[in-house]
Amino acid sequence: MLSAKLVILSVLPAYLLILAGAALRQFGVLNREYDKGVMHVVFHVMYPCLILDKILGSEAVRSFSSVSWSVFLGFALPISGIACGWVVGKLLGLEKGSGQRTFALSSGVQNFGYTAIPVVQQLWGMGALSVLFVHNLGVELAMWSVGVMLMSGGNRIEWRKLINGPVFAVVGGLLLVALKVDRFLTPPLEHASEIQICLIAPMREAMKMLGSGAFPVAIVLTGAMMWELVASERPSLKIILGGSLVRFVISPLIILSAAKFLPLPLVLKQVLVVQSAMPAAMTPILFARIYGGRPGIAVQIVVATTVISLLTLPWIITWGTVWVGLKP
Repeated sequence: MLSAKLVILSVLPAYLLILAGAALRQFGVLNREYDKGVMHVVFHVMYPCLILDKILGSEAVRSFSSVSWSVFLGFALPISGIACGWVVGKLLGLEKGSGQRTFALSSGVQNFGYTAIPVVQQLWGMGALSVLFVHNLGVELAMWSVGVMLMSGGNRIEWRKLINGPVFAVVGGLLLVALKVDRFLTPPLEHASEIQICLIAPMREAMKMLGSGAFPVAIVLTGAMMWELVASERPSLKIILGGSLVRFVISPLIILSAAKFLPLPLVLKQVLVVQSAMPAAMTPILFARIYGGRPGIAVQIVVATTVISLLTLPWIITWGTVWVGLKP
């Protein structure tokens, strides 16, 4: 059985980095004007390097079944969560124009990026991490299609937003794996010439070094931004409780049921167990600001579920691991 202590020790570094970011912002070390530039470097350079470094040479993504199920569930499960958020928002008395769309998107979509990465890596290893990146491709598709249409109240899909570094890294990495070209780019290079070793080994090491800094820097910056959000919004108990109900009760049951009853590869089941326990994603805050939603509602759900998840996450992962039938 996966112990709660092991789960707590696995997730605690990410939460300590969030606290570090909040402290750095509070004491003026990490100023707001740095946010945009740092996030551009993380999102367009460091994160793609991390993705490529983990996908290239990964046996877990050589299976078509693993890739197709990962993308499909990455797309379908957030949409099911959004639908549940819509129903709960309706029961709370929210309507279009008063926050129902923002509530549905914010409570229905789990954090699939920087917070999930260290947890998956610590609990399940590199194979599951590479599958997480493929799964996240499906989540990106859901967010920039259904998510944008829901928040904007229209029928436009922001396909251009999918042309970005992480998506290119996932698609490019999978293509190299499918063509088996990644074998020439992944150590150990037993049959490579000395010239190849001299060129490829330093390149992969540089990619690894850049990628390894992606989620620590991103999580620190997330903590800094969350500190500002906490001070800027007046909390509503109705929104916090409703969002927590969707995020920590309804959505985990849906995600864990998919992991238990669908014929999925083992590594994808491992990824889904972690995804079921994640707090709300921060992307809906951006969507609410751009597309005329209610950013205050998104902020409350993100901040509240992030704090609450420190208590619920170990329990959900521990129980989910046993129920799905996984071994640590």
